[in-house]
Formats: sequence, structure tokens, C-alpha cells
Amino acid sequence: MIKVYIVEDHMVVVEGLRVLLQNETDITIAGSSGTAAACLEFFAFNKADVLLMDINLPDMNGVDLCRLIKTRHKEVMVLALSTFNQGIYMNKIMENGASGYLLKNVGRQELIDGIKTVSNGGVYFSFEAGKIYKTTLEKSNHQPVLTKREKEIIKLIAEGFTNAQIAQQLFLSIDTVDSHRKNLYTKLNVKNTALLIRYAMDNGMIG
Repeated sequence: MIKVYIVEDHMVVVEGLRVLLQNETDITIAGSSGTAAACLEFFAFNKADVLLMDINLPDMNGVDLCRLIKTRHKEVMVLALSTFNQGIYMNKIMENGASGYLLKNVGRQELIDGIKTVSNGGVYFSFEAGKIYKTTLEKSNHQPVLTKREKEIIKLIAEGFTNAQIAQQLFLSIDTVDSHRKNLYTKLNVKNTALLIRYAMDNGMIG
């Protein structure tokens, strides 16, 4: 029996996954949580074979959570499940110990195949994610591509705006701006605002 633990902060997605897996006789859901902290607490006292994990979590970047899990619990296989269809995210989480990557538009059979493959020590990408990842590896020497919104946010960060001020300027929620900032850190492989601005300046992303 393969025990799966889900980390996803949108309950509708968790319930959807439960429905997709409920008739599988060799897969059971050991539990779920909406935060990285709750996930780490679960694994401190419990076991699961596969961690099915969103990358965009409210309290920690999923890439960092993956690294922590693989450091503390090497036997747990991490399978990313995300709306992020950019190869940079796939590359980062695979570098930090994940065994596969599914996009959230994945079908039931690909979900099941992914869980079974990684639980057996294999690597699995859903079809669409696999194509994107392959292209990313082929272009690995190229600079990451920023979205229009990311460029707007990085420009405002460089001008000294706070998350609250950026949210007001772009008519976004503060949580959305914070999420974009964290995603930029991951995409550009930097750890703080100063390094983010330096990278953007050195690579011609801002004037």
C-alpha cells in the first residue's frame, strides 16, 4: 500500500485529489495540510511514502520544503503538483530532491502513474510538464524569462516600494505580491531583495 501525504493550501484541490484516488486499492491518503509547517510536523511523528506537494505554499517556498524533507526523511519521495508550467521551477525542485512534477491539469491516470512510479524509486513527469522540462534543459544556459507582471514587480522592488505599496500600485493583494516576490527569488536563484535587485541590474532586467 502506497501512503500519500498531500500539501496543498486550496481545499478544493485536496478534495479533488481524494476523489481521483479514492478507488485505488493500492494507494491511500495518509493525511493532508495547507502549510509547510504542518507538513514538517506530520513527518516528525508519522510516515508516508509519497509527498504530493504544491510549490506555491503560504509559509514556505515548495522548493525549500522539498529540500528539508529530503534532508530529514530521505525515504520520502516528493512529487510536485503545480500550476507553474515554467521549466525553471521544475529544474529547481528536481535539483532539491524531487522525483517528479505534475501540472494541476493532470488527468487521473497520469496522477496514479506518477505516484506509483516515484514510490518505486523512479522519476515521473506528466506529459506536458515533461515537454517543458526537456526544453528547459536544452536551453539551460539561457537567462530565465520573466513574465510582464514579474518585470513590473521587480522594477518597483528596485525603486524601494514595499509589498503593500506594490499591491496598491498594481491593484493586487499583498499576498499575491509576496507570492510573486518568492517566485522571483526561486526563478533567479537569489535569497534576498538586495541580491534580487543586483541580479536584475546585472542582467539588464531593470535600468
